[in-house]
Amino acid sequence: MYKNADEIIAMKKEHMLPCLYHFYKNPPVIVKGSMQYLFDSAGKQYLDCYSGVTVLNCGHCNPEIIEPVIEQIYTLQHTTTIYLTEPIVTLAQRLISFIGASLKKVFFVNSGSEANEGALLLAKLYTGKTGFIAVTGGLHGRTSLTMNLTGLDMWRTDPDIRDNVHFVPRPTCTSCSDTCDCIKTVEETIVRHGNIAAFIVEPIQGNGGIFMFPDGYFYHLKKLLDKHNILLIFDEVQTGFCRTGKRFGFKHYGVEPDILVMAKALGSGFPIGAFSSTDKIAQCYTRPGASTTGGNPVSARAGIAVLDYILKHKLDQKCAELGQYFKERLIGFQQKYSYIAEVRGAGLMLGVELNDGTTPLTAETDRLLEGLKDKGFLAGKTGAGRNVLTFMPPLVVTKTDIDNLCTALEQEFDSICTVSA
Repeated sequence: MYKNADEIIAMKKEHMLPCLYHFYKNPPVIVKGSMQYLFDSAGKQYLDCYSGVTVLNCGHCNPEIIEPVIEQIYTLQHTTTIYLTEPIVTLAQRLISFIGASLKKVFFVNSGSEANEGALLLAKLYTGKTGFIAVTGGLHGRTSLTMNLTGLDMWRTDPDIRDNVHFVPRPTCTSCSDTCDCIKTVEETIVRHGNIAAFIVEPIQGNGGIFMFPDGYFYHLKKLLDKHNILLIFDEVQTGFCRTGKRFGFKHYGVEPDILVMAKALGSGFPIGAFSSTDKIAQCYTRPGASTTGGNPVSARAGIAVLDYILKHKLDQKCAELGQYFKERLIGFQQKYSYIAEVRGAGLMLGVELNDGTTPLTAETDRLLEGLKDKGFLAGKTGAGRNVLTFMPPLVVTKTDIDNLCTALEQEFDSICTVSA
């Protein structure tokens, strides 16, 4: 017998920090997952349209991932990196091959926050500088430094930004050149503050509202950073592992990072994160370093199984095709409903911004989420105004799943019109 939602909420309030919140006025109690679906304690099925914030790209409880992990659990669960084991180095080899860039060395940790922290440390060690630049609207983690580099107020619990952290605004142009204000602003920030080790950015901002950078931005940014001997860190904690229709988000822009950060979908629910760099940059990290459970045999085996599954089932290709179909359906809704300001994203990382022209429709977004939940679809909300309806389903969804979701969406969009009228 499962506890009901009220009982769980009461226990949560009594025993957990109040910063941990949940979606929905009437939340279901989720007890089971199977590929693209979740099930509540009453047995109701939901299409998961958020994937635990892009963790379950390969689906919930995928047998092709779970079975080799169970075998590993029964064989060897933990030793730490001071002893030689095979899974962690095999995953490193496979991951470098999967990335397919000039990045040749990798360090494993437990989460995206920790991976970003490690990437920033590596940038400091290599450049000998201590400052960082980030973009407004970005989210980079829950550690002290990564929280400081987060450009969303609601996710920056610590309001005091460090002196060595500097923000530049998101670009507003549609196609970028080296004379655009967005690039000029970056250079002005570099010159004004100096001592900048790295520029950290998500190729597509997830919690920032599925914001996509304009064509040419990263090309001209990288040229500018190279000129000033500043490293480019791509935070691909959300965009990695085929979420955007390519293996990594940076592949959309034709620009390689100096350091690449990964987590979430690499473990498919098992805790793992990693940062990777070029051989030249990696060689500066020689003092003893370890992560007690980072890249442990169980999480490493999960990562290997994830890469196997992605390649076997061609998830990048599937995501690109199905994502384009879904995006076109959403654009159709935009043409029908005036309060849909924009549809944006790539692959199966899509956002629908609800705005009346001047004001974010935050309450309406919440109503839409509640209505979709009641119809059996669990979506997300992002953006500074929490008014971007966000869809990031497991990459194993089908066209039929998308069609069913769109049917429910249209009904909910109609209901917003009714309420507004």
